[in-house]
Amino acid sequence: MHAPNSTGVNFGRRHCLQRVSTFAGGAALASLLRDDATAAATSPVTGDSTVAGLHFPARAKRMVYLFQSGAPSQLDLFEHKPGLAALQGTDLPDSIRQGQRLTGMTSSQERFPVAATKFKFAQHGRSGAWVSELLPHTAGIVDDVCFIKTLHTEAINHDPAVTFLQTGAQLAGRPSLGAWLAYGLGSLNDNLPAYVAMVSGTGDQPLYDRLWGSGFLPSRYQGVKLRSSGDPVPFLSNPAGIDPMARRQMLDGLAELNGLRLEETGDPEIATRVVQYEMAFRMQSSVPELVDISQEPQSTFDLYGEQARKPGTFAYQCLLARRMIERGVRFVQLFHRGWDQHRHLPKLIVEQAQVTDQASAALVIDLKQRGLLDDTLVVWGGEFGRTVYCQGALTPDDYGRDHHPRCFTAWLAGGGIKPGISHGVTDDFGYNIVENPVHVHDLHATLLHLLGIDHERLTFKFQGRDFRLTDVHGELVQPILA
Repeated sequence: MHAPNSTGVNFGRRHCLQRVSTFAGGAALASLLRDDATAAATSPVTGDSTVAGLHFPARAKRMVYLFQSGAPSQLDLFEHKPGLAALQGTDLPDSIRQGQRLTGMTSSQERFPVAATKFKFAQHGRSGAWVSELLPHTAGIVDDVCFIKTLHTEAINHDPAVTFLQTGAQLAGRPSLGAWLAYGLGSLNDNLPAYVAMVSGTGDQPLYDRLWGSGFLPSRYQGVKLRSSGDPVPFLSNPAGIDPMARRQMLDGLAELNGLRLEETGDPEIATRVVQYEMAFRMQSSVPELVDISQEPQSTFDLYGEQARKPGTFAYQCLLARRMIERGVRFVQLFHRGWDQHRHLPKLIVEQAQVTDQASAALVIDLKQRGLLDDTLVVWGGEFGRTVYCQGALTPDDYGRDHHPRCFTAWLAGGGIKPGISHGVTDDFGYNIVENPVHVHDLHATLLHLLGIDHERLTFKFQGRDFRLTDVHGELVQPILA
């Protein structure tokens, strides 16, 4: 069912189909414009109807990914390594570094002195999870969270590592995680995109639109980026002098022309454009309502912090993520920049923690209070970790850390995740994995599993071969499943 718009006239996709049904191309348009609920009832992998269109029953229906771009230091946030204090300033043993490749930023260093964290750690909750004093709000949700301490990746520099985390490949061009989910699961709503991305924070590392793109999947599955100023979506508002009825008539005429062109060429991207035009029309009323937080009670801002009132902040976007989840957005991804702390880490990481800690925890608490956490998966983490050795000069008050792909920490909460546990163990330097490694492909396989998808069966044929998010890799991380 499609609700009438604010003019009182039902301008849904069925109206559009009636206008194009006289053309041969109308059948193809109808196929792509059919209700997403119907579309999701058939697996895009096998064509077989399964349980709610899934390979097996899902534990989560939707996901929020709080991506911390730039790589947060696990040693200053989550990895309690008290023995490092006695080793402060000593050289990292060759037996630990094991010839690890270095970035150009530290390859010329003559020494690799150990830099113990300046921040205090304490155990929290019934689980006794160790968390830094930098994250007091995250410390309050440890019994709802699973920490993965042994994530590892193949990339050592930001762009390939971020691309790998988002798409399963270091080279650009593959579909993003959110695009795969939109393709495999369809939408839970008619008036908002299945996949929304937002960007906050500052930093030297750019975030390209391809990180929420559809790659070789049809473009209807790409993420829609919400902006923090002006129209949340570019060109969403009607031009001056154009009212909703005129816009509706324009779209109907355009659909007829596209139907003719689709009949001639068979190009599925034509039908995709019609879908996007229709979604944009509905978003003209749904997006302004989504971003209007004026009716949120004071208790909301007590929970998320007063920064949540300010568009463009991480806290504001966490609040919008909750509002999107309530409205049926399938996948929400927040990209927050500023964690790339090669120098002056003690100062800069305090600033980042103050910006992100309260809102990250608030989102989990808010979803739980509203009964949404059980079927919503929340993920927090960056593209790799940080070295135990200091980059640049080590002083009593200052240090920096270089990129470290061998092990880093992320946390997960919600749909199907076993709460109150830490998975994986690193060595006393927080440098190498000792127990239970989790590759990025393993993380992706597990996230898809929780959403009811077999990662080996969600494929798309492109240039003569079947592609998938996990390529030819990926193992389910069973111990973290509830």
